[in-house]
Amino acid sequence: MNYQKIITIEPGKRGGKPCIRGIRITVGDVLGWLAAGMTHHEIIDDYPDLTEEDIRACLAYAADKERNAMIAFSRHETVV
Repeated sequence: MNYQKIITIEPGKRGGKPCIRGIRITVGDVLGWLAAGMTHHEIIDDYPDLTEEDIRACLAYAADKERNAMIAFSRHETVV
């Protein structure tokens, strides 16, 4: 999915966090609702400005960020 047309970052909006189509709902908001067990349908019912595509864009954005994340360990930490 090409989330770049849906996920926007504006310095003065929500502290520069990634938002959906410039509205004040962040990717983190949507991910939090999904993690709490809300279904896509429940999220859209509560926030009618959102679409199924918006929710998928949030998931794609998060997956892309995770794939490109760099994890640094201190010399005292070990990988389990």
